[in-house]
Amino acid sequence: MADYYEVLGVERSANEDEIKRAYRKMSRKYHPDIAGPEFEDKFKEVNNAYQVLSDPDKKRMYDSGVDPNDPNAGGYGAGGFDMGDMGDIFGQFFGGAFGGASQGPVPRTQQGRDSLARVSIDLKTAVFGGTAHVKINTFGLCQQCGGSGSANGEQPVTCPDCGGRGVRQKVVRTMLGQMMTTAPCERCEGHGTIISNPCPACMGHGRVRTTREVGVTIPAGIADDARLRLANQGEVGEGGGPAGDLYIDIRIKADKRFTRDGDDLHCWVQIPMSWAVLGHDLDIDTFDGEETLSIPAGCQPEQTVMLKGLGVTRMRRGDERGDLIAHIGVHVPTKLSDEERDLIERFANSHDTDSQHIAQSSKPDGGSARKGFFGKLKDALS
Repeated sequence: MADYYEVLGVERSANEDEIKRAYRKMSRKYHPDIAGPEFEDKFKEVNNAYQVLSDPDKKRMYDSGVDPNDPNAGGYGAGGFDMGDMGDIFGQFFGGAFGGASQGPVPRTQQGRDSLARVSIDLKTAVFGGTAHVKINTFGLCQQCGGSGSANGEQPVTCPDCGGRGVRQKVVRTMLGQMMTTAPCERCEGHGTIISNPCPACMGHGRVRTTREVGVTIPAGIADDARLRLANQGEVGEGGGPAGDLYIDIRIKADKRFTRDGDDLHCWVQIPMSWAVLGHDLDIDTFDGEETLSIPAGCQPEQTVMLKGLGVTRMRRGDERGDLIAHIGVHVPTKLSDEERDLIERFANSHDTDSQHIAQSSKPDGGSARKGFFGKLKDALS
């Protein structure tokens, strides 16, 4: 029995959220559209594991030692014998006369699989929303036959071997004697019909491998690593069947000016020490254009100044935005002329009268008795 916990890379004690996160990670890693067609079997294995572990009843059955995906295991999970399985067994030998599910032609039109793609956006698009474009390599509808699989619009003909039933009966010898069993028709592959003149473009499948560009609407305020679902934008199914869904994983590229923390934006601004002492208004770039940042007089290094409402749009409240927070850095000159040094020393002597009385503290502020700004500057230049 396959170890589904090992397939998803989780412990047996994993909860529903942990299983879901693990599935998303593994499905991105092994999806054939991303990892390559050689990983299709591994992708199916991941999906099978998630189908079992995400369903409470199937998970309970699996934890008790029975694999719900094993066709030979159904009905035996609790040690009993399910009469539905008895019907299936007799149905194999007697064509459903004992209540088993009757077999019939397999439809040519099948539902397409879901597809997965990634797109990278800049931080400004995440703030305001917008449109991104992604190229996907997937199955699309065959334009030459319109999905029918037949050339020149010809209709499939009834299979002469099975008479359109999709299955054939044959007599087999068993220890109980001769019995009748059914199996899919080899000539029509269970469809009941044969495409006499397949479309040369799709070879009768009704779909072809194609690369197309998809426009993705990015909602304002979207987070990094979010996943969007585009209904019916995945791969087209066999026989021109309905398309699956397309899932888009969003990656937000690093910005040179701002970092994001939730709905707030942060930037770092270096100012001369005179602006920190006297205060100053300066213009900075924001995603809304140039805005005035007012530095208060006596501004300290690493102090922050906030610009309200210039952050990231709040997804659940589109009319609200976070804030832009500027972290102030003070540039201290390392070389002074004799006249400049004399001015600094005179100011320090008159202003930092308590510079020799330092209070030691485990907190950044250090208490009320702190060495003044110019006292620190004087020490730095000594």
